[in-house]
Amino acid sequence: MKHAITIGKWLEVLEAEYLTTFVKDGGSTVKFAITPDDDREGLLRRVSARCEELGYCVLSLSAEDVRVHLPHEIFFNFARQVDWLGMARRVVLRLAAERGYRVAEINPDTHARIFESIARENDLDHAFVLGEIRRSIRDHVARSPAMLRDFRDAMTFLCLNEVDDEIHPLLRWLRGETRVSAVRDHSIFTRIDRTTARHFIESMLHWSLIAGYTGTALLLDITRVTVARNPKDGLRYFTRAMATDHYELLREFVDDVDRLPGTFLLVATGPELLNDARGTRGFAIYEALKTRVMDDVHDKHTANPVSSLVRLQSEAST
Repeated sequence: MKHAITIGKWLEVLEAEYLTTFVKDGGSTVKFAITPDDDREGLLRRVSARCEELGYCVLSLSAEDVRVHLPHEIFFNFARQVDWLGMARRVVLRLAAERGYRVAEINPDTHARIFESIARENDLDHAFVLGEIRRSIRDHVARSPAMLRDFRDAMTFLCLNEVDDEIHPLLRWLRGETRVSAVRDHSIFTRIDRTTARHFIESMLHWSLIAGYTGTALLLDITRVTVARNPKDGLRYFTRAMATDHYELLREFVDDVDRLPGTFLLVATGPELLNDARGTRGFAIYEALKTRVMDDVHDKHTANPVSSLVRLQSEAST
């Protein structure tokens, strides 16, 4: 592959230049990785595993089963992977620690009644602990300007009420399983749709940082979008219009990368993304994205491992 770099070498650069430094410090980046079909799954698996080791919240999806041209479908898919209740407990523990409470021995994954656990660990009354930490939740969650109002109202409720029911209306609303009318009792009135979904995604990324994660790794396999002819194999097929909508969405993420705190967004696909022949589904059908990620300036013989778009090859092919 022209101007290609091995997967192993690129992963080393990715970790050194982004995952353990720039993104960890709150920065954000969007990378497009062009890989041979046989290597794509392995690449995503290796990136996912390393990001988890580094403390990232890792969320992934494939265009084979998600309508990636619709931003709300992307959010709903991510929301189904998020442990919202665990995140709320993480936030409570973090805010409690900042107020001087002993919380090191409390595991948010096993202690469902988090306020009772904090009170017991510190030999204090449960009501007193709740009242104290409520102030921090109000200041850092309920009043956070970085998150959409309805989103932060939902997170405030999850923090204060120690919900332990996975079918709670708030969780179902976040996952796209119920209408907004089901959560109006919580003073939530915003539909999660193609107009608002990107704001919810941004709020989710902020929430991940508040919960104490190093950042968020969003791993997208969009290979299916580049399939020009419908193979009728039971998987999703994207028309030219749908592919264009998806590329526009990716372009918006690239343009608004500064609004995605602590985020590593990896878009993995095959060489068909670069195909500009008539009738294909390469990103040439949406010039605005192509001009943002193509490496117009590059060394004649050497690939640039930190460019927005990288062409990867397996070590076996070197």
